[in-house]
Amino acid sequence: MFFIVRLIINMAAILIIAYLFPGLIWVDSFWAALVTAFLLGIVNAIIRPILVLLTLPITVLTLGLFLMVINGLMLWLVSALVRGFHVNGFWGAVLGSILISIVSWILSRFVPR
Repeated sequence: MFFIVRLIINMAAILIIAYLFPGLIWVDSFWAALVTAFLLGIVNAIIRPILVLLTLPITVLTLGLFLMVINGLMLWLVSALVRGFHVNGFWGAVLGSILISIVSWILSRFVPR
């Protein structure tokens, strides 16, 4: 049940950011946003920890700021895999991942545990 709630929250965050910043991220349909949220969850659960471990020296050197780059890379990867979900370049993916994280965090505050 928790996974479905997180999936819906991430999908809503993606749709909100795509609506507020249409030049940064755009989504063609509701289903594309749902598939993007699902695939982003899988990519963040499997590929992201491996990248964090491999780039640990850079992350420590930048005091954790390199994690934003990794999050952007994960969003950029998902945009390459999902039809109907587009990101405007690498820096658009980094900024989009930051904004999606913020909106997702705000939306998750409204969901009781």
